[in-house]
Amino acid sequence: MEAAAAFAPGFLAARGGRRIVLSAHFDAPPPGLGERYAAMRAASAEVVKLAMRVERLTDVLPLFELADGQRDDPNHVLIAMGEAGVVSRVLSARLRNRWTYAGDAVASGQLPPGRLLREFRIDRVRADAAVYGVVGNPVAHSLSPPMHNAGFAALGLNAVYVPLQAADAEDFVRFARAINLRGASITAPFKVALMDAMDEIDPVARRVGAINTLVVRDRRWFGFNTDVEGFLAPLAGRIRLKGIRATVLGAGGAARAVAIALADQGAAVTVSARRADAAARLAEATGARAGGFPPRPGSWDLLVNATPAGSAADPVNPIPGTPLEGELVFDLVYSPVRTPLLAAAEEEGCLTLGGLDMLIAQAERQFQLWTGQRPPQDLFKSSAARALAAAAPPAAVTRES
Repeated sequence: MEAAAAFAPGFLAARGGRRIVLSAHFDAPPPGLGERYAAMRAASAEVVKLAMRVERLTDVLPLFELADGQRDDPNHVLIAMGEAGVVSRVLSARLRNRWTYAGDAVASGQLPPGRLLREFRIDRVRADAAVYGVVGNPVAHSLSPPMHNAGFAALGLNAVYVPLQAADAEDFVRFARAINLRGASITAPFKVALMDAMDEIDPVARRVGAINTLVVRDRRWFGFNTDVEGFLAPLAGRIRLKGIRATVLGAGGAARAVAIALADQGAAVTVSARRADAAARLAEATGARAGGFPPRPGSWDLLVNATPAGSAADPVNPIPGTPLEGELVFDLVYSPVRTPLLAAAEEEGCLTLGGLDMLIAQAERQFQLWTGQRPPQDLFKSSAARALAAAAPPAAVTRES
């Protein structure tokens, strides 16, 4: 029953509050949330429900503060609606909610029952679970939660991994410190912006100029970049990198990590991008050379696509009509699994690798940084594959860490 209903006081009195959920909904976080809750609790309803739409992670914090003050009174349901409020649905036990809500897009930020149970294992998430997450904007279709939550379950860890859609870097920092976040995967657009929030940054991350992993130890924040290791791992045993000619398509953050990784392995690296000035800057910063776009046929042994072209959001070949006369093509896009570039490469007889291999490898390294253990072999691969297969329609996702 809505608390604002004119008949609410009389109906509550007539029933003595028994079997009544007294509910209030807000389009934004209201002032005086604690006082509103106290007034509704005084009305003697069996359960009090507060639901509010949020735009920022920090907007959710008053719900956690309210729940902490109601440790002896669990007869409530506190929900934050919207993508930034998904964390309130997954951490229902921490909010001491009597229940949470699930549905397939019934309300903004709501998750289907199957995802809550299988991916997040909400029936097993305890109030004192260690909280990890992926921070970005957007993050709704991230493959990281199914992988890391499967890892926590396999190792019997009291931990959960949640999507954290932040409005900006400060929004995430304030929220993460307030809830004592134990670690995070960092994706666009925060890989550079969050570097200033770190107490220490790993040398590899400094060279790349971006972080994709937050590790929290004794309240100190450490920034790492597992993209370099994640990129190299799938190549092991497939191609000898020392002395080969490697061309990287793109001049963004992913291209920088790839160029550094290849140069460190002794490859002769060429950066090829639509903007010649951007390619020249990246080449100078990484010890590579700048080449024309598209790359000249026969000029490479390894071709790496580090652009979003080919993703579900931009389903095109980044270099249409260009002959692919090298040995191996590695497309960092992971959805769809078989991109237009990889399809063309297979037709021309090249070996191919997709971005899912890199996503899995860098995620396994993140898991090890957080827990000190590697996830069981092939667990992340099977978890990510199931999540991709279940996506309908396909998620508009490119490579993410």
